[in-house]
Amino acid sequence: MIVNQSVIRAALRFAACAAVLFSVVYLYTAVIRVNPTTVALTFLISVLIVSALWGLRYSLFTAFVATLAFNYFFLPPIGTFSIAGTQNWIALLAFLTTAVIASQLSDRARKQTEEAVGRRRELERLYSFSQQLLTADNILQLLNAVPQHVIECFGVSAAALYLPEKGNIYRAGIEVPDLDAEQLKSIIARGEPMMDRERNLSFTPLKMGVRTVGALGVGGNLSRQTLDAMGSLIAIAVERANAVENLTRSETTREGERLRSAILDSVTHEFRTPLTSIKASVTSLLSNTGLSSDDRQELMTVINEESDRLNRLVGEAAEVAQLESHEFQLDLQSCRVLDLVHRAVADVKQVLGKHPVEIRVPEDLAARLDADRIKEVLVQLLENAAKYSPPESPIRITAELKGANLEVNVADQGAGIDDMEQSLIFDKFYRGKNQRYRVQGTGMGLAIVRAIVEAHGGKIGVTSQLGCGSVFHFVLPVAGGAGL
Repeated sequence: MIVNQSVIRAALRFAACAAVLFSVVYLYTAVIRVNPTTVALTFLISVLIVSALWGLRYSLFTAFVATLAFNYFFLPPIGTFSIAGTQNWIALLAFLTTAVIASQLSDRARKQTEEAVGRRRELERLYSFSQQLLTADNILQLLNAVPQHVIECFGVSAAALYLPEKGNIYRAGIEVPDLDAEQLKSIIARGEPMMDRERNLSFTPLKMGVRTVGALGVGGNLSRQTLDAMGSLIAIAVERANAVENLTRSETTREGERLRSAILDSVTHEFRTPLTSIKASVTSLLSNTGLSSDDRQELMTVINEESDRLNRLVGEAAEVAQLESHEFQLDLQSCRVLDLVHRAVADVKQVLGKHPVEIRVPEDLAARLDADRIKEVLVQLLENAAKYSPPESPIRITAELKGANLEVNVADQGAGIDDMEQSLIFDKFYRGKNQRYRVQGTGMGLAIVRAIVEAHGGKIGVTSQLGCGSVFHFVLPVAGGAGL
């Protein structure tokens, strides 16, 4: 069926060439009279147009038919194929030669243009393919995505990728039995691309220099240059993904060690004060049997408060470790923001002391979030405001809906935060240079706060000016977010 269509298309093109020539003959014999030079130029233009559109064989056909028509209708004696006079012979031969040469030149220019366009498209496909290879975050994601990228970029029907170190074939597209492990292994051993025109298959090894890391098979015919480029790009992407994965693993290990060391140093330092107080209180209770009931009650209160402080330090350390291991989960539920604020204020009532708290939150304001975690955020921010503000200075809590986001602010009238430190205070274990020795703490609170807010898909920040206090603000999507 395809052969018949090709023959019919060729016959129609030959007929069209002849029709154009006879139209020119009719125009110049029956409609208007012109000299032979005009006729020759018109025929030559027709030959060039045919060559540019359809190729050399059609333009040669047009050139020979035009030569016959020129001789029969326009060179004396008109109406015969005989030629009178040397000048007419020269004119006819010059026309035929010019038409043939022009056909060849036009056809060559057309082919070169097609080749240039083809190379440009091939480069565009390879560029798009290379860009898609860079989107994978790890080696498994890359291997699963490469076959589909090959199909999308190069228009093949199927693709299969094989890496010996993984032992699996990663496929996409239609099922092609010939793209099997044995065939791909043979391509690795062969070390060069192979085009199987009969089965409409193409294969290429994935080579990094002289080392072969795998093989690719596609259902379709691609040029050797394209196969070479694809193999090199995929090999580079595989090596890059492996290197990034190894680097990430190493960085994670180093970060884990650094985190454990920092937690140990920070917690050990913070443990000394409550442990010293507890030890002193217990020693006094055990050695002084004549203590009054008030003295004993005061010592027991110290033990109770310092034990709670120790428990909280351990809890913060465990929570930071949990955040680092990405085991943080959210329980998203719809709740009223005002209720969360009241619960947070109640939890830190003792820390707030005589600080008046001003709450400006609409009663009907609600959002879908993890209530316990957001309450923990508010508790941390309120405790910070109380610790770093002058006694009895007010603390203000506001919340409002801005578009599709919930914005919450906690403002104090403390000493403020230096511009250089505002981008650092949310880092783990960082404490303000002017406050680290005056106020107790581990520097883990704001890091936990940021992790919780970002787990909801939100952002947290601070606006502060030295001597004028600070405003901590966080924004959450009203619909909630995803857990870490």
